[in-house]
Amino acid sequence: MNYAIVPPAIPSLPITGSDQRFPVRRVFCIGRNYAEHAREMGATVDKATPMFFCKPADAVVSDGADIPYPQATADLHHEVEMVVALGAGGRDLAPDAAAALVWGYGVGLDLTRRDLQAQAKAKGHPWDVAKGFDHSAPVSALRPAGEATVDAQTVLRLSVNGARRQQATLGEMVHDVPHILAALSTLFELKPGDLVFTGTPAGVAALQRGDRFHAELVGVTELEGRIV
Repeated sequence: MNYAIVPPAIPSLPITGSDQRFPVRRVFCIGRNYAEHAREMGATVDKATPMFFCKPADAVVSDGADIPYPQATADLHHEVEMVVALGAGGRDLAPDAAAALVWGYGVGLDLTRRDLQAQAKAKGHPWDVAKGFDHSAPVSALRPAGEATVDAQTVLRLSVNGARRQQATLGEMVHDVPHILAALSTLFELKPGDLVFTGTPAGVAALQRGDRFHAELVGVTELEGRIV
């Protein structure tokens, strides 16, 4: 192929115990998937209609790289989430079939410019600039599904500068992974390489320059990083 410019690099994530990497195609996110978080944001959960948004693939930050504090905000918030990586795709899938798409699991932060999100909400505008900015999706190494035990008792948590900020079990999710993927597949054709952020529990708060964070999907994978 003869490109007019040098094509951009494919974003990718490390794989636990392997020298291979997982190429990232698209990044999907679900909002309001923990009831306590929805309440702390002054929102309600509509179980019949999951709320989705996207981040660009090149927003992914891997390998524990530093996270630059983003421009145009004075209120950067953390949202720790389990991330599922898809090894197969499909459309209009039933939950059982959707569950079989999962290739592996990670933990990530859905970084949010909260002040810009509030402004967008007040005006009825989309949230894109609050969610889809550069470096807004740090993600851990992925653990292949066959090597991980992930169930309703699995703990998701985040500490900042050694202090616990967020913690929940996956059983507290409003929509579990098979139902998230099934719902997404009615809106998009899912494909190998897609990442899905599965929602954040209560306790979201601000990050400052110099803060260090430690995210865990306990017993599966961990992510450490620094805001600079």
